[in-house]
Formats: sequence, structure tokens, C-alpha cells
Amino acid sequence: MKAFTKYKYGGPEILNMEDIKKPILQEKQILVQVMANSANPADWHTLRGKPYFARFAFGLFKPKDKILGADFAGLVVEIGPNVSEFKPGDRVFGELIDGGAFAEYVCAPVNVCARIPDSKDFREMAGLPIAGLTALQALTTHGKLEKGESVLINGASGGVGHLTVQIAKAYGAQVTGICSHKNIEFVQSLGADQVIPYDRQDIHKQNTQYDLVIDTHGNLTFDDFKRMGKRGILIGFTTLKHLARLLLQSSLSSFSLKQFTAKARTRDLDSLANLIKEDKIKVNIEKIYPYQKIPEAIGYIEKMRTKGKVVMVWKDL
Repeated sequence: MKAFTKYKYGGPEILNMEDIKKPILQEKQILVQVMANSANPADWHTLRGKPYFARFAFGLFKPKDKILGADFAGLVVEIGPNVSEFKPGDRVFGELIDGGAFAEYVCAPVNVCARIPDSKDFREMAGLPIAGLTALQALTTHGKLEKGESVLINGASGGVGHLTVQIAKAYGAQVTGICSHKNIEFVQSLGADQVIPYDRQDIHKQNTQYDLVIDTHGNLTFDDFKRMGKRGILIGFTTLKHLARLLLQSSLSSFSLKQFTAKARTRDLDSLANLIKEDKIKVNIEKIYPYQKIPEAIGYIEKMRTKGKVVMVWKDL
């Protein structure tokens, strides 16, 4: 099978497409023929081995996992021992946080996969796992969002942000989004009740308070969180120094500021699939690349100016 491999740390240019053996199924795994992937910040962080402390997990001197990629959607072609949740021919989507998805076939544990609704295609569902799980868990698992509460979402037009806006509205919140002036109409189209353009208004001087502040971009200060929110969720961060300062300040304060990494689990993927099926959320796909241009797709999202998601396809869909 074809797969994009890496044997050192670096930029997208170090990725090579190779012919390698198909992965071998283990217990409670399914073999999926990949139809589409999406690119995420996690991909280029893993590719570059940054921040450096993450290399204790990725591989200290060189990557321990040679195939990149987390998000996938495709067809089940084979099931491993003790699998009853899926059968060959099922359309599924899921996330491999340790990589392996940028390939023609992936072996995925059943507990990180879910079925694709009949009315939805592989491309849209490939854009959902990491971004959707992060948005959902930020709002519900960690943010404890209640119906009728107000939410401020920094980075509302990005991959995670645009789904956070929609999920928050689906759960009955009053939503204010922060984005650039050029993306105001896009964020309004997602259902945001108000939009603040950061390039026209200084967000660090805003005084309106919200029940929950979610920062997907990573440039809010601890004072920003305390001034504008009753509780906060940090998803993205601009520098390791900024992250460390926020977490230190949080540890010395009674203000609730949580930082987390989303966990893939079927229950939450099913929730996202139902929201998509009921047309309560939609993945905005800004660009679609053929699989041969996966390195180019990663380079594009690394610029952090994506409106929604970037998807890569392995077949003509």
C-alpha cells in the first residue's frame, strides 16, 4: 500500500510516499481502506517534533511512528478478532492520535471509530474527528456548558473554532465569536449571535463577561480569561512560554482555566455523527487536495489561516 512516511523531524518536505506492507490486524481492530483524511495542527507539530518536550512521546531523536496522520474516513475491509461493532462494508470515520492515517489502509481500534451517516460523504466526515472532538469536549466535558449560557470563542473561523460555534449553538448557548474582519460573515453563517473582529477591535480591552471563554487560537492572556469569563478553556497556544505562564497563573488562582487534549472515543464520535446527520453542524471544507499533495496540505494549514478544514482524498469521490 502507499503511505507517507517520515524518518526524521522537519517540515512537510521530509515526507516521502512509499509502498509498504498493509498493517496487520490485532484484537478489537478494524482494517479501513482510507477514502479521505484531513490535516490538523497536531500533524505538523508531530512532523516537526515541536514543542520539543513532546519528543518524549513522539521519539526523542527520531520519530518512533513513521506514518503521519490522525483523521480518516473510509470503508471497513476486514475485522480483527473479537470485533462485533463493525462489519466489512461499513463506512466509518475516526482518529489515530499516534498517527498512521496518511496511508491507503489503516488498522484502527474499534473504540476510536464510528459509523458515517448514510447521507454524508467521506470528505466531510474526514474533517470531523480531531476538530469535532476537541470542540465537543471543550464545551461539554471540560467547559460544562449549560443551555442558555454565553460563550466567547476565540479563533471562531478555524478548524476547531467553526465547529465549536455550531456545537455551542446546537446545545442552546449564546455565542460570540472572535475572528478577522474578512471572516465575519462566515462566522455569522455558522450561527454566532455576535462577532468581534480582532483586527478592528482590541480583544485585550474587551470588558463584556461570558459564562465560558474558549481560546482555540492561543493568544489570550490569563487576565483576558479572568476579565471576560467565569471559567475558561485553553485549546491552542502560540508559544510554550505563553502556555507555561497561563498554567502557572491558573495554578495560583481560584479562576477555573483548563487545558486538555481531546480523546477519541466512539461515544463522542457518535454524538458528532448525529449532529451532522441532523444538519445541526457542518464541516466547512476550504480546500481539497489529492493524496499525492498531503505534504502541501500540511504546509497550508501550518500558516494558521484556514477557514474551516483542509481535506485530502485517496479516491475520486
